[in-house]
Amino acid sequence: MHSAKKLRLGVLGSGKGSNFVAIAQAIQNGSVPAEVALVVSDVADAGILQHAQERGIPARFIPPGAFRTKLDPTAEAAFIQALQDAQVDLVVLAGFMRILKGDFLRAFEGRVVNIHPSLLPSFPGLEAWKQALNYGVKVTGCTVHWVDQGVDTGPILAQQAVPVLEGDTVASLHQRIQEAERTLYPETLARLADGAWPVKARSIPNP
Repeated sequence: MHSAKKLRLGVLGSGKGSNFVAIAQAIQNGSVPAEVALVVSDVADAGILQHAQERGIPARFIPPGAFRTKLDPTAEAAFIQALQDAQVDLVVLAGFMRILKGDFLRAFEGRVVNIHPSLLPSFPGLEAWKQALNYGVKVTGCTVHWVDQGVDTGPILAQQAVPVLEGDTVASLHQRIQEAERTLYPETLARLADGAWPVKARSIPNP
C-alpha cells in the first residue's frame, strides 16, 4: 500500500471536522501516504464538508433517514454506494455520530476505523471524557480501533494516554483529549498506509 498506490480513504463525519483537518494536513505534508477520496456527512451543514470543499476534496451530504442513532436502510445503501463508487480502501470515522452495523460493516469488512475519546475498553459510548471525569480516574486518553458489530468493542490499533489534572472540567479534559486525537489518528493511519496492519483488499477491481 505504500508504493505507487496510495491508500484511498473515505471519511465519515457529523461535526466540525477537526480530526479530518488533522488527517488532511498530515497527508498534505507527506507524513500519511494516503489520499482522501471522499468525505460524507449525515449533517447537511457539517463543518467537515466545508473543510473538504476548501481542500478540493469531493464532499457529500447523504440524508440519514428517520432514525436518531443509526442510518436507515435507504441511507445505509446510499453511503455504501458512494464509498464504493469512490473506490475507497479504508473508511475513517471522524466524529461520525451514528452506529454502523449490518450491511455497512459487511460491505467494508476489516476496513473501518474509528477514534474514541477514552482508553478502551474503559468508557465506551457517548461523552467518554465525562464518564472518565465522573468516575475519578487519573488517566484517560483516546483509542483508534477497528469497528465491529459492537459499540466501541473492535480490536485496538493504538492508544494515547491523557492525564486527568486537578481541577479539570468536562470541557478542559475534552479539549486535551481532542488534541491527543489529532496526533494519534494521523500517526495510526500512516502506519496502516505503510502496511503495519493489513487492510482487507476491496472487492471492486481497479479500473
